[in-house]
Formats: sequence, C-alpha cells, structure tokens
Amino acid sequence: MAVCYVVGAGDCNSLPINKADGDMIIAADGGLRHLERFGLAADIIIGDFDSSDKVPEGKNVIRLKPEKDVTDMYAAVEQGIAAGFRDFEIYGATGGRLDHTVANVQLAAYLAQKGYNHRIFGNGFGIVALNNSAISFGSSMQGYISVFSHSDVCAGVTIENLKYELHGANLTNSFSLGVSNEFIGKESRISVENGTLIIIYTC
Repeated sequence: MAVCYVVGAGDCNSLPINKADGDMIIAADGGLRHLERFGLAADIIIGDFDSSDKVPEGKNVIRLKPEKDVTDMYAAVEQGIAAGFRDFEIYGATGGRLDHTVANVQLAAYLAQKGYNHRIFGNGFGIVALNNSAISFGSSMQGYISVFSHSDVCAGVTIENLKYELHGANLTNSFSLGVSNEFIGKESRISVENGTLIIIYTC
C-alpha cells in the first residue's frame, strides 16, 4: 500500500525514507530543511513559514496563515488524507517545543480513531496510537515500550509477551501503570477493547 511520508521541523537525526511509485513526501514547514539535508524532494510543501529564513516557491507550495486552528503538521497530514492515503509515516514530530510534541501525539490519536495506519518516528523511538484494536511487535524488538491511556479510561487492555503482562485491565489517563515495560525476545501483542492507547517504544 502506498505510503505518505510527512516530515516536520522537530528532531530528526535520520530519514529512512525509501520512496516507491505511488508514495508521497510532504514537508510540514521547517521539515523541508530535513528533506534537503538528506537529499530528498518534497511533493508538497505546506506551512505558515513564520519561523523560516525564506519562503519556498513553486506550484507545490501551500502557504498557510499563521493564525489557524491546526498545526502545520496536522495540515500536512490532511493533505495526505485528501490525496487518498491510508498509511502515514511521520518524522520530525518530536523534540523542540513540547506543546508541538503533545499536539503530534494527539494527531496520532486522531489518525487511529479515523482508522488510518500511522507511525511517528523520533530519534530512537516510535509512537503509535491504538483505538479499539490490536497491534503486534516482532520478536526482534528490543528495549522499552510504554502504554498510556489517551482516553479517560481504556477498557479491556491486554498486554502479552512483554516483561509485564495485563489481561483485560482498565487504564486511565491519570495513572501511568503502563510505563517502562520491556521487550523480551518474543512476538508481543497489545490490544484495547474500548478506548485509545498511546504506545511509545524503542526502535
């Protein structure tokens, strides 16, 4: 399935993007600098460019007003959705301003609730949201994995084949029971019957 790659202006030590036919790369404002640094071209460049040294020009540039209800990253993802994509890989969405990182975690929750496949990749970690569904991780995964409730209550949370397991538990967004779990060399699975989880893992 075709992938929409979205690159923001946050921390970005690498861009492992292998663009195939049908894929799209979108630069969210300062994410253009990361793409240029790694020799990648953007199909769409979108943002208000209020913190850029220069405003890019071209038919593929969409300039937004600084006063708006959504972030540049959110607007970039909306462009991908409008183009018909169901799979999103998002880079440069963490680090820098904490409020923007939190907004991008909320964006992951939005994508999960709307049924879009997505991963946010930071420097050495990944973020994915899970809504009324399940996700599996391969046996080669190493390091830490944390599970947080984005909903007031996530009901029926099951964690299998990690160091600490849960079976049909309820997690709330005011208690961090799911923090600092660990991969143990087995294929693992996390599921939630009702609610939206945020999963942060080493990668």
